[in-house]
Amino acid sequence: MKKIAFIGVGRMGKPMVKNLVKLGFEVHIYARSVMKVYDVISNGAKFFNSISDCLKECSIIITMLGLPKDIEEIYFATGGLLDSATPGAQIIDMTTTSPNLTRMISEECKRRALHFLDAPVSGGVAAAKNARLSIMVGGSEKDFKACLPLFRAMGTNINYMGEAGMGQQAKLANQIMIAGTIAGVCEGMAYAKAKGLNMSKFLRAASTGGAASKQLDTAAPKILDRDFEPGFSVRHFIKDMLLALDEAQKESLDLDVLATVMGLYRKLDEHGLSENGIQALIKYYEK
Repeated sequence: MKKIAFIGVGRMGKPMVKNLVKLGFEVHIYARSVMKVYDVISNGAKFFNSISDCLKECSIIITMLGLPKDIEEIYFATGGLLDSATPGAQIIDMTTTSPNLTRMISEECKRRALHFLDAPVSGGVAAAKNARLSIMVGGSEKDFKACLPLFRAMGTNINYMGEAGMGQQAKLANQIMIAGTIAGVCEGMAYAKAKGLNMSKFLRAASTGGAASKQLDTAAPKILDRDFEPGFSVRHFIKDMLLALDEAQKESLDLDVLATVMGLYRKLDEHGLSENGIQALIKYYEK
């Protein structure tokens, strides 16, 4: 069994690592603090306190980081991922990040005789825990096919989108759709509450009609329960929306709904709600 190095063992990375270990993969993890990853170590992952040590003997390297600056730091720092990876290794970045940065990493990997795929995911923590992520992959189709068993350990809806960077473009389009949908769910719920509807009955009525959506199924019950724990955080959603707007400008696309929704989430951020889940948008309507 090939050894896998996994960097970025956070809210999403932890369940992904656990699922890989569960299916028999030997997973080496790097984290700045061992205390934060005791649970995955106890599940069988092997901890290393340096990137270079983590990558030794690993022919597959997965990263699941937070922000583009984190990727730049991990990949391009002296003694970082690109310096430490063994030529011929397969690198898979599952972070949602800039398509331009992804293409830059892909070109650098080619120069260093490394293979690279961008494979951002959708579905949040719940899908990560249940190995039901949607995975959108860019890069060499040959590399994609070789990595399918690995992807199937983490997700169920796995799609090859094209050359390097196209996985990221698919994910950003996905986030654009989520932005309009979650805003619609929150506005509809705010209206229903203002008009005195029984909220449980209303949501049951809407759940199989034209307003049915994944966001209605997942976010609305949490809103009713006042559960604002992040399956996907406000902070990371703002990052994704900014990336999408930047890409849209290159095509002279006016994404007015996305821009409006991002403005609403920035107001949540200004009020200290950046670590809430995206369902916290309902709080904007409760002001």
